[in-house]
Amino acid sequence: MPLLDDDRVARLVKARQEVEQQVSGAYDEVLDEVVGRIRGSGSIGKLDIGALLFWKRLQANTPWAAQLHAMPEVQVRRITAVAVQAVTDELLDTPEAARQGRSALSPLPGLSTGDALASALLLAAAPERMAVYDRRAQTALQRLGVELSPAPGRFGRYMDLVEQLRTQAAAVAGQPWKARDVDLALYWLGG
Repeated sequence: MPLLDDDRVARLVKARQEVEQQVSGAYDEVLDEVVGRIRGSGSIGKLDIGALLFWKRLQANTPWAAQLHAMPEVQVRRITAVAVQAVTDELLDTPEAARQGRSALSPLPGLSTGDALASALLLAAAPERMAVYDRRAQTALQRLGVELSPAPGRFGRYMDLVEQLRTQAAAVAGQPWKARDVDLALYWLGG
C-alpha cells in the first residue's frame, strides 16, 4: 500500500519544484565541498563537521562542540570512517545503511541523541542515498499524515519513509528522485 495518496504525493512533488525555483543553486556549495572532502578521505573531520554546522545553520556554542574540539582529529576520523563505510555500502539497503551509519556516529559529542547534525554528516558521506532529518522534515511528515516517532532508531525509520516517498514521487514526477529530493521537499513543506 502506498505511503501517501496521490494528492499528498503531488504536494511533495510541487514542494520540490518550488525549492528548485526559490532557493539559490549556491545554497549547497558548502555541502558539495564537504562531499568531495569525504570522498577523498573516507572519513569526516572536525573541519567538515564545522562546515556542515554552518550549512545547517546550527549553533556551535554548546558544551558538546567544545568536547568535540577537545577530541583528537584521528579519533574523530576513526569514528566517522565507520559511518562513511556503512552509508556507502551498496550491499546494505538504504534504511539499514542509515541505521548503521547513525549508530556509528553516536560516540561523538553532540551526536549521541538527535538526528539533525548526524543526518547532515551522513548525507555528506552518501549524497546519492541519504537525506537530512530535522524539525522541518518532522513537521512536513506530520502535515502529510505520516507518523515518525522520536523513539531510538528514528533515522533508520526516517530513511525507510524517505525511500517510500522517493519511489512514489518519482512515479508522479516522471523522473528519478534521490533521497535529497525528498528531504528538500520536506524542508519546504515543513517551513
